[in-house]
Amino acid sequence: MRVLLIEDEQLLAEQIAEGLRDHGMAVDLARDGLDGLHKAAANRYDVIVLDRDLPGVHGDQVCTALAAGEAEARILMLTASGEAADRVAGLRLGADDYLPKPFVFDELVLRLRALARRSANAPRTLHQAGLTFDTARRIVTRDGRVLPLTTKELAVLEILMSADGAVVSSEDLLERAWDEHADPFTATVRVTVARLRRKLGDPPLIETVVGAGYRL
Repeated sequence: MRVLLIEDEQLLAEQIAEGLRDHGMAVDLARDGLDGLHKAAANRYDVIVLDRDLPGVHGDQVCTALAAGEAEARILMLTASGEAADRVAGLRLGADDYLPKPFVFDELVLRLRALARRSANAPRTLHQAGLTFDTARRIVTRDGRVLPLTTKELAVLEILMSADGAVVSSEDLLERAWDEHADPFTATVRVTVARLRRKLGDPPLIETVVGAGYRL
């Protein structure tokens, strides 16, 4: 899952981003509404976490612009107010979910995963070639055996399984499983796929399609 976090409180933004990355998400940060709109237009995100009380371009304006644009990302709005009227107002602006501050971090993670499943119309559990991927608990088994995968390996495998046999390019994997700071000229994707291929075991499940990418 790739997430855009639009939050002007630097410490809070860094804490949220670090926590989400620990859960295997790729997170880009925007410090204000204008920066957030630019990044949302330039990149593909599954979910956008939007602070409502932004300076400059207010979060309400950002939400309205995002909802009216071509981006397919779901929007989760954060705010210091938990009043029902404020939640209703945020949803009317086009937000898909609304979470008041302070919040329990595990709840934020669960809400983001739920929104991402809605965005992609993805099932909670993926099945393919003897693999079972519980996308909520982030557990993968092969023929009943739990596989010890890292967060990034889980992200790559989820993308490949969701492709349902279609070829996924290295560029697409890099865009969806890593954040904007990933170097497109490194062997990051190739190395991660190689590690994942070894951990999945025999017979091999990931096929390299020369000049195109990878297919499960």
